[in-house]
Amino acid sequence: MNPDEMKRILIISDIHGNAAALDSVLHAAFQKETDGIILLGDLIDYGPDSNEVIERISNIPKEKIVVNIWGNHEHAVINKDFGRFSSERGKTSAKYTRTRLTEYSLEYLMGINQKGMEVFCIKGKRCLAVHGSLEDFFWKSIVAGEGFSQYKEFDYVFSGHSHIPHDYQYFYESDDKSLRYRKRTVFINPGSVGQPRNHNPNAHFAIWDTDDESVELLTVKYDIESEIKKFTDDVDVFYKERIRKGI
Repeated sequence: MNPDEMKRILIISDIHGNAAALDSVLHAAFQKETDGIILLGDLIDYGPDSNEVIERISNIPKEKIVVNIWGNHEHAVINKDFGRFSSERGKTSAKYTRTRLTEYSLEYLMGINQKGMEVFCIKGKRCLAVHGSLEDFFWKSIVAGEGFSQYKEFDYVFSGHSHIPHDYQYFYESDDKSLRYRKRTVFINPGSVGQPRNHNPNAHFAIWDTDDESVELLTVKYDIESEIKKFTDDVDVFYKERIRKGI
C-alpha cells in the first residue's frame, strides 16, 4: 500500500519482549481500522518474549510497514556492545537476550533499518522517525517541549526511547509570510508498549490520522500477571516488578 493512501497509522515503540502487551495493542489497532504502522525500535530485551514479538511483527504485511528501525537494544544486542547501559542488570539482561534469540530473530533484526532513524514523506508532510533523537539516534531521548533547530525541517517527528508519551507542537520562526512567519513541527512519542515509565502500567501506543492530522495517545490493558510469570531468574527481578506499576 502506498503510504500516501494510508489514513490511520499505528505508532508503537519499546515493546521490549512483552508479547501480551503487543497482542493487546495490535487487537486495539485492528478495531480502530489502522492501515499502516510505524515501528520506532526496541522490539526486544527486558521482557521474556523477544522471539515471540519478532514473530508477530514479521507477520505484519510488508506493505503496511511505513518505518521499522532499530532501537538501542537492537543495536547493543546484535553488536554485542553492552557498554552504554547505565546498570549492570541492564547489561546482564541484554547479554541474556542475545543468547535466547533464534536464528530467525537475528536474521529479521539484521534485515531492518539499523540506523535508528529514517526520513520519509506522507501526503506532502516531511517526517522523521528516530528511536532516540538527532543528538543520539539510540541513547538520548527527545524531551517534551523541546524544539531544537535541527527539527525545523520536519513537519512530524516520531520518537521513542523515553518510555513516556508526548504529543506537542513547536513553532519556529520562518520567512514564510503566508504562515505568519511561523513553521510548525509536531513531536510525537507513543510511549512504551511493553515497559511504560509514566506510572501507567497499561500498554501505550498512538494513532496518527493523516487526513485530519490528529494524534491519539492511547493505552490498553493486558494480562500483566501472566506476562510476569514468564520471566526467569536469569533477568533481574526489577524488570518484571516494574511493569506492575509502569515505572
